[in-house]
Amino acid sequence: MPQDQATAPRPSLLAEPPLRLHHHAFAVKDQEANRAFIEDILGIPLTATWCERAFNAVLGREVDYCHTFFEMADGGALAFFQFADPDAYAMNRAHFGDKGGSWHVAFKVSQATFDELESRLRAADIQYRRTDHGYCVSMYVKTPDGLPLEFTVDAPDIAAIAAMRRADAHSELARWLAGDHRTNNDQRPH
Repeated sequence: MPQDQATAPRPSLLAEPPLRLHHHAFAVKDQEANRAFIEDILGIPLTATWCERAFNAVLGREVDYCHTFFEMADGGALAFFQFADPDAYAMNRAHFGDKGGSWHVAFKVSQATFDELESRLRAADIQYRRTDHGYCVSMYVKTPDGLPLEFTVDAPDIAAIAAMRRADAHSELARWLAGDHRTNNDQRPH
């Protein structure tokens, strides 16, 4: 790490961090196909639908859209836009590559919910993947528009694992940035 970065004072943090994720928004081609997947298959409730019109500066015209919210237990939501204007959809839709998988939205769930989701996906014959990261077990699935969703259950000893990572978060990042790319995840099964 360059010397000026190592000795520079750290910026002050917020006195109170954000309370929770309010929502994560994503553009979809078909709200009903998306609703059927999120609500009927995954079982996450649709709790709000807003139909709106707004001026889009890039397109230079008014754009009609439908904005849906599927609520999480903490009040946060997974949200989706469907645009009546095909140009607005093309401009706002996410582009996922066929390779890689780092971009996704992850939700913490209980073991019972994890098991129920897995059962629902099997019953609907929808492909998914499970990964044991050591600190959590994750299940990955894609929405009809290709949005990767992750549902994760923490390891039983997550408090100890989180305390360890909190204590070395900055030093481990500095180590990685300095070129030492050794793993520090001894919890992950090999």
